[in-house]
Amino acid sequence: MNKQLFGRMPDGTPVELFSVNAGKIEAQFTAFGAGIVSLLAPDRNGTRDDIALGYPDLNGYLQNHGSKAPFFFGSSIGRYANRIAHARFSLDGKQYTLFKNNGENSLHGGPGGFHNVLWDAEPEENGVTFRYQSKDGEEGFPGNLKTMVRYTLTREELKIEYEASSDKATVLNLTNHTYFNLAGAGRGTILAHRLKLRASRFTPVDTGLIPTGELRVVAGTPMDFRQSMEIGARINANDEQLQLGHGYDHNFVLDDGSTNLKPAAELHDASSGRFLEIWTTEPAIQFYSGNFLDGSARGKNGAVYSKHSGLCLETQHFPDSPNHPEFPSTVLRPGETFRSATVLKFGVR
Repeated sequence: MNKQLFGRMPDGTPVELFSVNAGKIEAQFTAFGAGIVSLLAPDRNGTRDDIALGYPDLNGYLQNHGSKAPFFFGSSIGRYANRIAHARFSLDGKQYTLFKNNGENSLHGGPGGFHNVLWDAEPEENGVTFRYQSKDGEEGFPGNLKTMVRYTLTREELKIEYEASSDKATVLNLTNHTYFNLAGAGRGTILAHRLKLRASRFTPVDTGLIPTGELRVVAGTPMDFRQSMEIGARINANDEQLQLGHGYDHNFVLDDGSTNLKPAAELHDASSGRFLEIWTTEPAIQFYSGNFLDGSARGKNGAVYSKHSGLCLETQHFPDSPNHPEFPSTVLRPGETFRSATVLKFGVR
């Protein structure tokens, strides 16, 4: 573990970059957004490359996260990952109004969500723990919420652990928003990557990308990734869901919905040989194919991130669950402790 200055907040507060080297894999993290800045992984020839999209310094994150359409590169997402319809929900008979930052909806906790705040950092031998206290009413959510995100890098695995508690009943959905390109960040698109999802159903969306409430089978549709499939093979198919999402931007319901740590996704890039396995305790995973990357973001080493230059695999509970009582509950009550874990396993083949 070592650290260096990554930049300064507008008020002059220094923000550090934490680097952890586990041999084959090296990762960098920042307290702004409790985010992953880079992931260095070897290809089949042993050449390491950065496979996570992001910015070279803090200024890139500050500017983008302050914009109307942030990309959330590598950030921890909360209080509520994904979308909440009409930026409102009811809990125990009381209605709460959130900030609208995605049309009529709230996305990823609102403009002042966890991606856009400075966390407290506690460096450790092989990782770093970030803590943040979200005040009652922040972005419209109830309860004083204490949240922890811990990154631990060992050998060829990166473990992300989440823990949270609240003094009032609230809703919570935490994830990480890293964009992966296993060929190397800034090296073309992810359309030739092959993806496998352990999901026989997904939640179809309406024009606002809000779940309709249906759990639809993937069989016979372009959403079927039960067998490894090239991402670009069907992304332009004449399919209503792909048209609504401008590509893949959908929540997949894992066949194993338990809280056990289980495999959820496998991603492989034949050009480099790199593969990534994702294990999680969550019941679902959002597959987003980088549809709204538009070339406006200039990342590390001057890379231009255009459409489909990275993809996200966000382990999570379902979008808009507070407005869908039939979905797995995201309610966190006083006296309870929310815990979740996701493991990224890297390798070559």
